[in-house]
This record gives sequence, C-alpha cells and structure tokens, in this order.
Amino acid sequence: MKKITAFIGSARKKGTYLAVNELEINLKNIGNFDFEYIFLNDYNIEFCCGCKLCFDKGEKLCPYKDDRDILIEKLEKSDGVVFASPSYAFQVSGRMKNFIDRIAFIYHRPRFFNKIFTAIGVQFIPFGKQTQKYLESAGRNLGFNVLNGTTVITPEPIPEKQLKELQANIRKLAIQFNQRLNDKNPCKPSLFKIVTFRMTRSGLQSSSIKLYDYEYYKEKGWFHSAYYYDIQLNLFQKFIGWLSDVLGRKLFK
Repeated sequence: MKKITAFIGSARKKGTYLAVNELEINLKNIGNFDFEYIFLNDYNIEFCCGCKLCFDKGEKLCPYKDDRDILIEKLEKSDGVVFASPSYAFQVSGRMKNFIDRIAFIYHRPRFFNKIFTAIGVQFIPFGKQTQKYLESAGRNLGFNVLNGTTVITPEPIPEKQLKELQANIRKLAIQFNQRLNDKNPCKPSLFKIVTFRMTRSGLQSSSIKLYDYEYYKEKGWFHSAYYYDIQLNLFQKFIGWLSDVLGRKLFK
C-alpha cells in the first residue's frame, strides 16, 4: 500500500477539497492507497521571522517550536505528495505560502528525491495557472520527482459542465500519478539541475564561510558525487558538470 499525503492550503472544504477528494476516489479505484488529508489551517505554523538560522546553522536552531517538523515528517513518510491551494490574488493562499516559507531551507538541502509530487491549483476563473506552477516549482526545489499537475475551475455553485471537466482533469492526473508512483527508474535531472547542483557544491567548498549547507553536503557525500543521487550522466552532462564545478569555484572564491 502506497501512502499519499495531500497538503491543502484552504480553510474551507469547498473547491480545493472537492478536487483533492476526487483525486483520492480515482486513485483508490486504480489501486490500494492510504490517503491522508493535511489541512494546514489545523496546524500551528508560525510566520518566518527571517533570522536565517535554518540556513546558516541548521533547522534545529529555529526559534519556533511549532508543528513544522510534524509536517516535514509527514512529507518524509509519504510515497506521493500533493500540494493543493486555491488562488488568492493570483497566487497560493497565505497558509500554503507560509508553510513553504517555513520549509524553504530544504531548497538548500533537497531530500525528497524518491517521492512523487503533483500540484492542484484551484480558481474561480480560467485565467492563468500561476498557483499550479508555483506549487510545482516548490516541489522541484524540495527535491521531489514532480509530475505536472492541473488547474481546475470551481465557481460557486459549480455548473455541471465544469464539474465534469474537473472530474476529467483529476481522473487523468490520477492515472499519471499512479504510473509515476510505479516507475522504478530514477528521475533524470535536467541540465539546469545538474549545473545548479555542481555550482552550489563548488561554491560551498570555495567559500571561506562554512555554513550548515557545507556540513550537510559533506555528510551526504555530495562533494564527490555526480548528482544528489546515484545516476549515470552522459559525456555531455559530465562535461557540463565539470565546467560548472570550475565556474562555481571561481565565482565564490
């Protein structure tokens, strides 16, 4: 049984809940899943004060003792993760943004490489997909294997036509999500991701200031690896990686 956890950035059980519930129904029609809803509104997540202790010295020194680590543990124990948020002023809700802000140190030290992620953006009008795209970007920066999600339109009350469109979109997403969960091959990193990794590690090695990121990279063996996880790079990727190492050392000298 695979564990799926949906993090919901809405305080109401309306359009966002409807979309996530539809995903649960479709996944359970396909296979055996344990599906958990995390309503961020039910958790105590303090606003980031910008002290940078999580970046500079490690997240354990964060001055807040709230539910952040409980939520991170739920991410770690999941096989698949869904971030779902309504669109507030053409962006994610404040609850969702605050949650992402509080775990943003993981952008520096990504860790969820073997977990599948997707996003659901929910809005009243068919205007852009900013919410979905931002959530997908967050998933990539956290290290997840990201499956492009969907944006659904949920006016209130929702007309039958748009309800059927929502159900069709979510059904398609559920099929793709299940396929990605069953794919045993490691996610192939983009050239941009390889460059970012190699320049970051070279910069950490060259810098006279040894931040917590340096210790983390050292502990993980990333100063001597081709990428964050074991993967075969082709000759061109190896060359770009080597060049990125050189540039990183020069930039952060």
